Amino acid sequence: MQNRVLEVRRLGRVEYAAGLELQAESERDVIERRAQDYLLLLEHPHTFTIGRRSKPDGVLATAELLRNLGVEVFETNRGGKVTYHGLGQIVGYPIISLSPDREDVHKFVRELEEVLIRTMADFDIEAFRIEGLTGVHTREGKIAAIGVHIKRWVTTHGFALNVNTDLSYYNWIIACEGEPVASMDKLLGRNVEMAEVEDRIIENFQEVFGFGTALSSRFSVPPPGLAHAEA
Repeated sequence: MQNRVLEVRRLGRVEYAAGLELQAESERDVIERRAQDYLLLLEHPHTFTIGRRSKPDGVLATAELLRNLGVEVFETNRGGKVTYHGLGQIVGYPIISLSPDREDVHKFVRELEEVLIRTMADFDIEAFRIEGLTGVHTREGKIAAIGVHIKRWVTTHGFALNVNTDLSYYNWIIACEGEPVASMDKLLGRNVEMAEVEDRIIENFQEVFGFGTALSSRFSVPPPGLAHAEA
């Protein structure tokens, strides 16, 4: 991908529905033009997302409890089961073309894992893969979940890395294979600067995927429907 440009959008806090819209817009752009790829880095409010491999009982909380917790639930077209997105978590959505020379879904997932393993090493956290499972693990549990969707060899969805995450929300779902979860702040014993983690993710993503150029920008995303209402 040395000749392709990666545009990194650092979006801050984004409603999950708005994140889906932005992914769809970026996906259309990549499919139609194949001129540029995107990496969206953001933080969602409390959300449970249901992947294609989820079972009906993957969310343990009742509708009333979900309202009390302030959690929205979305069904998605990504792979994997149920996962949590929330405050203090960095979510990464790579919208990149794997065609023509990287048309291998398993390789793409392993490379996403490699980006995060390198990022954890930058913070002196030992992270690793577990054979037969997807995501990135530590001695205390899973620190990053991965679930992707591929359309015409363009990727959407991606990874969720627990940085300063309230892990109690995982008590209300059967996440992935039910393994324990971890976060950077718990492992390091201190609050971690989100922007610093994003910096390392961007650099490692560029190196692992071989992008020659990466352009990074910060901007906010309006809530779903607001941009259309103001137009």
